[in-house]
Amino acid sequence: MDREAGERGEVVSLSNSPFPPIADYAFLSDCHTGALVAPDGSVDWLCVPAFDSPSAFGNLLDRGAGSFRFGPYGINVPTQRSYVPGTNVLTTTWHTPGGWLLVHDALTMGPRQGPDRVTPHTRPPADDDAEHLLVRVVECLEGMVEVELVCEPAFDYGRAPAEWKLVDEEWHAADATGAGQTFRLSTDLLIGVEGSSTRARHTLAKGDRAFCALSWAEGFAGPVDAADAMARIERTVAFWRRWLARARIPDHSLRHPLERSALTIKGLTYMPTGATVAALTTSLPETPGGERNWDYRFTWMRDSTFTLQALHFLNLDWEADEFMQFVADLEPNEDGGLQIMYGIDGRRDLTETTRDDLSGYEGAQPVRIGNGAFDQRQNDVYGAVLDSLLLHTRRSEHLPRRLWPLVKSQAEGALAAWREPDQGIWEARGAPQHYVSSKLMCWVALDRASKLAGIREDLALEKAWAEAADEIRADILAHGVSDRGVLRQHYDTDALDASTLLAAIFGFLPGSDERMKKTVDAISSELTEHGFVLRYVTGETDDGLSGKEGTFLICSFWLVSALSIVGEPQEAADMLERLLRIASPLGLYAEEFEVDRARHLGNFPQAFSHLALIEAAARIILADRLDELSL
Repeated sequence: MDREAGERGEVVSLSNSPFPPIADYAFLSDCHTGALVAPDGSVDWLCVPAFDSPSAFGNLLDRGAGSFRFGPYGINVPTQRSYVPGTNVLTTTWHTPGGWLLVHDALTMGPRQGPDRVTPHTRPPADDDAEHLLVRVVECLEGMVEVELVCEPAFDYGRAPAEWKLVDEEWHAADATGAGQTFRLSTDLLIGVEGSSTRARHTLAKGDRAFCALSWAEGFAGPVDAADAMARIERTVAFWRRWLARARIPDHSLRHPLERSALTIKGLTYMPTGATVAALTTSLPETPGGERNWDYRFTWMRDSTFTLQALHFLNLDWEADEFMQFVADLEPNEDGGLQIMYGIDGRRDLTETTRDDLSGYEGAQPVRIGNGAFDQRQNDVYGAVLDSLLLHTRRSEHLPRRLWPLVKSQAEGALAAWREPDQGIWEARGAPQHYVSSKLMCWVALDRASKLAGIREDLALEKAWAEAADEIRADILAHGVSDRGVLRQHYDTDALDASTLLAAIFGFLPGSDERMKKTVDAISSELTEHGFVLRYVTGETDDGLSGKEGTFLICSFWLVSALSIVGEPQEAADMLERLLRIASPLGLYAEEFEVDRARHLGNFPQAFSHLALIEAAARIILADRLDELSL
């Protein structure tokens, strides 16, 4: 039954696991940190004050690692959950035996009040910023409803249960402390401390409201009453809608998934520096119960070009410039190249450790903090950075002086590295190989560098880098194409790899080229499970890990783009429709989709998946508009 549901593209779960399905979580953000809210109203993931801080609520990774519920007593299945349209503000409607309840949840945004000393900015401050508050408001719509508040933090990824201290004589506020962190819970309910948790219960009648808020703001500032709490949520709604109004979202059937993807990407952006995290979470498994669990709360350079493409397509040029300025600030390696990933504050050392005391999501271990791939050799990084620079330069019609040294260092890095093996785009932990996608991205690096030199009117470098790009191209076509005319994973195998779809997306081969068409066809027919694309066949690839993984959503979206490029618009549209059907109930995507059980796997929400959705949707919309013009 699960397999049949997967083929239909339905998201179902027959698991008896105590962990909610990954796709059932709602994502909240204030562009400094994010929270995941389970269907039962429990905040199961929140790191404060920033995306990559240790978690204070970590039930996502261990059912004893911290949670925070505010909702109807004794009822765990809501009637409806939805975002306030055009926002990252959540509303949940509950039907209880006594009546109806509406819950509003938001990480609130408000007018800037001065310098942010909690998470200081390196970019120019905007008019609105995070209030460093999680605000929750309940409202009785009908009848009588008993509500409960249960706040049980466990700081430092569950290692330090909270120590509570009441801070007012009216029993409306208490501070939770652990592992060197403190935040304040405030509410208009009467609270009591029970061990490491704080609890409250109260019965609301029709028209009554109640609130609670967690504050890690300076001075623990927060709402003073329910009206103030609701006003903060309404200001947050206004913030998101004003932001989305700046985006160019075409009037098309794909408008709504584009809007949700845009809001998700913005929500994964760290406002103080302009960096974008790859995902909100760490160690959600790619293989159920397995070891393929990674920390994605960092910025990957390979994401940069997809981020810039998406932001410029949506007309979000300010965000694009913020991201490019973050890249320009990064400290390079000794050879002048950039690391494959950095912390959201620009730090280079992302040393990986494990938390073996945590059970992991559905038993998937180890739980990793940090990412050991940060110092890997991955030759695609040069192309990602330079494609971003060219895209941004053409859009802004200006190449800032501070970015030209970055162009030269990345071009020189690609020149020095392209003949060498590396770990590839998927960060394989096996032996280095001559991966085609890495060579391809070195070609991108020199091709884009040549064009940037032309814009700068440096004719000597323009010519030298163009000739180097031609040499790389010739090498790939000589060694990276199998006897049947299909791009290989690497030079010593005929195995397929979805990353070779980038040859179409980056213009390495035109859509009319037979090698490109055969590659797209081979991946579509041989590297898919029930129509969804795998990165590669794990049994054919030395990635240093055990276990089968799910299909990769970014690769499926890449196939949509590649099908459009090689002249298969109907197949592209059908593929995109299949992908849209498996979105989470709130329109979000994780990293992978396990077709056998029709469920999302991997870290969530995944920026790369949403960026690739925007790219694929843009190509579908462009094709539709061109068809309209030809009528």
